[in-house]
Amino acid sequence: MTGFLHLIVPKSNFKLLKGEENLTNYSFNTMVAKHTFCKTCGVKAFYIPRSNPDGYSVNLRCLDKSNFVEIDFEEFDGKNWEKNAEKLEHLSKKIIF
Repeated sequence: MTGFLHLIVPKSNFKLLKGEENLTNYSFNTMVAKHTFCKTCGVKAFYIPRSNPDGYSVNLRCLDKSNFVEIDFEEFDGKNWEKNAEKLEHLSKKIIF
């Protein structure tokens, strides 16, 4: 519903360059996921997902896509998240350059 296109990256491949002072966080339910929002506009550009607590889920819609050579999409049944979450675990293990 929010239009979030998830790009899962390992923590070692994520670096926030600026704007940290404008971010706020919240967690709920299991408290594993760490949702990060812009305090000014409310956009969720990235967060630490429950399925990949060792990585980040970056909203692909917030990135300059001219920096990408190729983007591969994997279908995921989000309606039945609990039953399918383990299918995402490998994504934060990939090394992206």
